[in-house]
Amino acid sequence: MFANYLSRPNVKQPILTQYCDGERVSCPNWLSQWGSKFLGDQGYSAIEILRYYYGNSMYINEAEEISGIPASWPRENLQVGSSGDKVRQIQEQLARIAQVYTSIPTITPDGIYGPATRRAVENFQSVFGLPVTGVIDYTTWYKISEIYVAVTRIAELY
Repeated sequence: MFANYLSRPNVKQPILTQYCDGERVSCPNWLSQWGSKFLGDQGYSAIEILRYYYGNSMYINEAEEISGIPASWPRENLQVGSSGDKVRQIQEQLARIAQVYTSIPTITPDGIYGPATRRAVENFQSVFGLPVTGVIDYTTWYKISEIYVAVTRIAELY
């Protein structure tokens, strides 16, 4: 999932970019894979590369929240001592995942991040090749969301 999007002042429609690899698909004066790499190798930042191709009125923004299923990361790590709706949400997802991945201990969603939730998170991280910290950071949040969608097949409902 991407948390960044492009914008221009006073432009409400989406900013669309065209992909050109420069070998199979050529788009003169448009952003291209190898043209971008060449500029990056010269020290250009992402915004400088975009402005090189699309003009100085381009901006990279970070979304406050990513909508859709499941809900977005709360913008702070969840760990022992955390509580609230986001903790309950992730506990519910972990409980459902544990029905399929039985090495993840089943937890009771209560909205309080305690030792049992930490153990379930650590097991989840281990199973899915993430650093085993027991903390739900951005990467862990979205991996839990991805696996939850897969095991519930919720995406097929839309």
